[in-house]
Amino acid sequence: MSDSTRAAHRITIVGGGAGGLELATRLGRRLGRRAHAEITLVDARLTHLWKPLLHEVAAGSLNAFEDELNYVALAHWNGFRFRLGALESVDRRAHTITIAPSVDEQGREFIPRRSIGYDTLVIAIGSTSHDFGVPGVAEHCMFLDSREQADRFHRDLLRAVFAANAQSEPLREGQLHIAIAGAGATGVELAAELRDSLRAMVEYGFDRIVPQRDVRIVLIEGRDRILPGLPERISAATHKLLESIGVEVYTGERIEAVTAQGFRRAGGMFVAAEIRVWAAGIKAPAVLANLDNLDVNHLGQLIVRPTLQTRADDHIFAFGDCAYCLYAGGVVPPRAQAAHQQAALLVRSIENRLAGKPLPVFVYRDYGSLINLSRYSAVGNLMGNLMGRKAPTALFVEGWFARLAYLSLYKLHQLAVLGFVRTALETLANLLTQRSRPRLKLH
Repeated sequence: MSDSTRAAHRITIVGGGAGGLELATRLGRRLGRRAHAEITLVDARLTHLWKPLLHEVAAGSLNAFEDELNYVALAHWNGFRFRLGALESVDRRAHTITIAPSVDEQGREFIPRRSIGYDTLVIAIGSTSHDFGVPGVAEHCMFLDSREQADRFHRDLLRAVFAANAQSEPLREGQLHIAIAGAGATGVELAAELRDSLRAMVEYGFDRIVPQRDVRIVLIEGRDRILPGLPERISAATHKLLESIGVEVYTGERIEAVTAQGFRRAGGMFVAAEIRVWAAGIKAPAVLANLDNLDVNHLGQLIVRPTLQTRADDHIFAFGDCAYCLYAGGVVPPRAQAAHQQAALLVRSIENRLAGKPLPVFVYRDYGSLINLSRYSAVGNLMGNLMGRKAPTALFVEGWFARLAYLSLYKLHQLAVLGFVRTALETLANLLTQRSRPRLKLH
């Protein structure tokens, strides 16, 4: 479909994360292929990687180059268009968005600033880390908001291990120490994944490093328990599992400052660590605060109505981490399952909008939470309504069954984006080739 072709209705989706890509794919199949609408997906990157996998990329247990999906190919297969670029502004009166110039690694512009029109605009650009104004976070911490950041973390980790293994003198204080601020899902899963990866590296020949002696992984949470957004039983079981594999866990500890040597905790205590990760909270990308007077909350999220339309404009929708949405049970949480449910609703909403029918209202359904602790275990709960019951009774799960349930979440995302045949072929290919590849990405 060429840029000069004007379909009856222009649907522009900004953000190719889990929710945005699923929405573009479904709308492309249902409307784009039939020329009932023109679907355009805009993203600042050329490839998609499921965000819950970023901690595995950082630890090296997942090779992102093998699991990433190319937006251009997905657009070709599914009846939508892809445009490369980051959202810069919105002109609500003209019904256009401005896409910032694209530049290469040397800062050279290769795509100029341009505008894209819309009749319906959907914003799904996710979230970024929130430093809460703590001094030194931006300068001295690594983050896991994007594929690029996860790749950079992995490169820095490998260099640190190579350097430590090559030196003849004793390790410096904090040299192979990793401190993680924030014990939500990202921080917890990263801690477990790193413990497993670093032990595996020793098996590949880093024989001068003794994990039990030289490697220290510290997880620090400001609230009174890890995974504060999940049920206490999950928090307690996860805490116990982390300590059993050698992760040091501190709760009720607020970080006052970050330096190049480590974290300074409230009360003067200091955690020495040359590798520092900030996973203590999220906020919306800064660009949302200046989108032609669209309402945002204190975290910069776009405030939306139950229909997922922004308060100020019926033509603009927002969902996922970048949107603040209330429903009867409270605030919709920033989880992949919420974005998946909202994407499914928006398919119906946009079809109703084209047909002049009322829009459905979003109601979040909690199907449970699962935490993956690398190869050690998994823990979580599955809600009864996922299993066909009327009452949302929680079923606590751990071990191999929980890990299987966790892995199935990624397969459901692949099914939504790739379809059954491509997902089956990709799964089979991974099974056939996994024994010919190292357990870790070592470059």
